Amino acid sequence: MLRILDRYIFREIALSWLAVTGVLLFILLTNQFARVLGEVAKDSLPKNAIFQIIGLTALQYMTVLVPIGLFLAIMLALGRLYRDSELPAMMACRVGPGDIYRPLSWLMLPLVFGVGWLAMDTAPKALSAIERINLEARRQADIASIEPGRFAVDNSQGAVIYAETVIGPGVIENVFMERQLDEGIVEVIVAKRGEQRNSDDPNTRYFILFDGRRYEGIPGTSRFRVMEFAEHGIPYRLPGVEEKIPEPRAMRTFDLMTSSNPEEIAEWHFRLGVPLATLILAILAVPLSKSQPRQGRYARLAIGLLVFIIYFNLMSAGKAWLEQGTVSPAIGIWWVHALMLAIAVGMLSIQNGLHRRIFAVGRRK
Repeated sequence: MLRILDRYIFREIALSWLAVTGVLLFILLTNQFARVLGEVAKDSLPKNAIFQIIGLTALQYMTVLVPIGLFLAIMLALGRLYRDSELPAMMACRVGPGDIYRPLSWLMLPLVFGVGWLAMDTAPKALSAIERINLEARRQADIASIEPGRFAVDNSQGAVIYAETVIGPGVIENVFMERQLDEGIVEVIVAKRGEQRNSDDPNTRYFILFDGRRYEGIPGTSRFRVMEFAEHGIPYRLPGVEEKIPEPRAMRTFDLMTSSNPEEIAEWHFRLGVPLATLILAILAVPLSKSQPRQGRYARLAIGLLVFIIYFNLMSAGKAWLEQGTVSPAIGIWWVHALMLAIAVGMLSIQNGLHRRIFAVGRRK
């Protein structure tokens, strides 16, 4: 009988977790997809990087979605069982909290280890990969990214380029180019055709213009000159992709563990706290989901969301205090987990009458 109940409870929680996590991930990725498309429209990102960035962002989101998804799934699944009087009937047959936590552990423990792996290893690597894509996109933003009939701004060169027609990769026709030179001098070039060429230096390219005119001078004055050319080459340097010191969120976990920097210590405590919070939230969800029969599976959901928000806000506050040196690294954010675990144990004790048994034993003595 218990095997059937174990499978039944596990199935209810697992299906709820898949549904909740899938819906939340879909909502977040939809917003992220819109933002990435906006970056592509502004030529800040290459078109072929859209799905790569979405996939890497999804891995980062999962470090938050797994804890909240499991927490809400337990509350929804057990809330339905309370609503339909199934759990009260099970408890009448001597099914206790241990019989609920046993099938729950089949899902909870793999998710705790999985989210720990995400927080410790995968999410920092994903953040570093996204940063590399952004740096490479800034490096590759050149003539090949120009769209016909649209002005393109090259911030690194201080230039504005317009092409009426794009006839091939890096080849444009009816070109207009304006850029700022030194001492307030403005250069305007119009040409029938332009193309991009590589040079021997991998960090330098040439923008070659054919059959055009070059206007150079200071606006509002008579100091200007006009030159006609058959071919005119403009060298430009690509922005360098330098290895920067990564921010704590993108650092390897081993480097955080051996660091003495308060910000990096705080990041290490927060990463370690994510799987621990997943475990404590799963324990807390069982007593928190208890409701009266026919009350509804969503009756306790608002309280659950409030508890989750308070938990993660306390973790964020503890991380900030660690970064500022207000809290000792020996304390870290362990006090947050200890507080929430104590609340979970207290609720379980009250709901199952353990406190009355303890007091009764104390009176006998």
